[in-house]
Amino acid sequence: MKLSKQFQLYESEATQFIKGLKQANPALEQSQRDGRALLWDKAPIDLDTQQRTKESRINQQAYVYQNKG
Repeated sequence: MKLSKQFQLYESEATQFIKGLKQANPALEQSQRDGRALLWDKAPIDLDTQQRTKESRINQQAYVYQNKG
């Protein structure tokens, strides 16, 4: 979709804010990547460990507060 010439150079206030923020703090993107790696990027799980964990689980009873007896 081609916009008219008057709208081709338009930037929203949010875009202008983000560009200004990145110009003021050039290390911002790297710190964002580091934060993502810390919270979300995890090491691959070993399949043998995953299988042992699955097999060692104990099933929980349907109502945990009821005593078997």
